[in-house]
Amino acid sequence: MPLQSKPGLKPLGKVPQSSSNPMAAQSMSALINQLSASLRRLALVALAVVLSFGLTACSGGNAKAPTLSADDIAVIERQAEGFLAARNRLPELATLVNERDWTFTRNLIHGPMQEVGREMLYINQRLLPAERPEATKRADALKDAFAELDEAARLQDANKLSKAYIKVASGFGLYAQILPAQVQADLKQS
Repeated sequence: MPLQSKPGLKPLGKVPQSSSNPMAAQSMSALINQLSASLRRLALVALAVVLSFGLTACSGGNAKAPTLSADDIAVIERQAEGFLAARNRLPELATLVNERDWTFTRNLIHGPMQEVGREMLYINQRLLPAERPEATKRADALKDAFAELDEAARLQDANKLSKAYIKVASGFGLYAQILPAQVQADLKQS
């Protein structure tokens, strides 16, 4: 059945289609591309601004240098007292080495001075992470010097005994330098 128009209505004519006008389709495509590029640029600028503020807020510009806590200082001081007490016995050890008293040299090493290794270990655990490798190196050198001294006394080798004593004495001096300044001041050991 054919469509009939109602009285008083006029036909509208043809409906324009986008394919009928190629110029309009190209300008619409160009507009969409331009809008898309503008949105991408805007998104990049927004991302740059957000990252700038985010990185500024997270920057470590105000970060303090690492420091030892009061508990760490207390533990180091406690252990340093024993270490320094052993160091204060070096003149006694020197006398035994000079007199070539093999037995009492070993007794002093294995008696009052035997805790030095443990004390250095506890001190090293409480130092700042950046200081630990050097402290461990110096502690190992002192322990090795003690082992050489003990072996020289066991073998009753006077020449090795004297050389080993020098290493022990310098090892105490080098390790004492590792102690934090506050601990040295508190214990009056600079």
